Amino acid sequence: MVYGEFIQQTTVDLCKLLITQLPQQQNWSVYLTNSGTEATEGVLKLAKRFTGRSEIIAAKNAYHGNSQGAMSVCGNENQNRAFRPLIPGSKFITFNNETELNKITGKTAAVILETIQGGAGFIEPKKDYLLKVKKRCQEVGALLILDEIQTGIGRTGRFFGFENYNITPDIIISGKGLGGGMPIGAFIASTELMALLKENPKLGHITTFGGHPVIAAAALATVKEITTSNLMAEALEKEKLFRKLLQHKSITEIRGKGLMLAILVETPELATKIILKSLKKGLLLFWLLFEGKAIRITPPLTISEDEIKKGCKLLLEIIDEVTH
Repeated sequence: MVYGEFIQQTTVDLCKLLITQLPQQQNWSVYLTNSGTEATEGVLKLAKRFTGRSEIIAAKNAYHGNSQGAMSVCGNENQNRAFRPLIPGSKFITFNNETELNKITGKTAAVILETIQGGAGFIEPKKDYLLKVKKRCQEVGALLILDEIQTGIGRTGRFFGFENYNITPDIIISGKGLGGGMPIGAFIASTELMALLKENPKLGHITTFGGHPVIAAAALATVKEITTSNLMAEALEKEKLFRKLLQHKSITEIRGKGLMLAILVETPELATKIILKSLKKGLLLFWLLFEGKAIRITPPLTISEDEIKKGCKLLLEIIDEVTH
């Protein structure tokens, strides 16, 4: 049974629960996919279908997935050049640069941004940047798409990361943590918008296994746990503990929010030494795609304070080892 010919209870329950976590000023609709990347593909089609325009504006050093459409809105030529030509019509702006908002025009179908830039270095929006983007989109009739694949599902202390910045996008992309380890994605928009995928042409977006009842059951259990426990509030307290403990002359900055954190060190070479040494000692860290000096710290939301203290102590010892 594929393509959603039959309604599955767990799938419906998951979508209903997700909608309760959204601002209630509009009538939301959820489209479940197999991954965040597939959700990105769906929203790009939806934006073009709604506006009748083809231009998509994204941020430099963005990451929205690895399929051709998603890569077309990832503004890093080192990643893209081997696969060109990609889908035409993409333009790029610098995240947090308000002077470039005039690039959003009457030709623009949508602006797609990560709520916090991930691969670029866990860069938070500053000075109401997202609100200013939304205002510009409204002025020219474009849609604002926020990619919540990394920031969503409680990681930043709120269910969706955009809640931290007093903004509601027109379309939301979700994935990663939504499935609690199982493969799932989703895009969410108003029922009015989503209905455009039903006609002209029929089946404007289809997915074989999106909304699979077993995967939906895993996501439903995950969302229930996160929304009925203290995990979101604890994420902000755990962030404070990380920031308090990770003090070292080689750490130049700590970026991010909640349990989406990255420490920056002086050079990419030093970051690599620390990450590889940590792996040998049982501490799991990772790189970021486009910021070589960053070390990713994104533990499970269930990490305990004792585990944070143990991990930070070990990390500081490793930094000492590789810098002496």
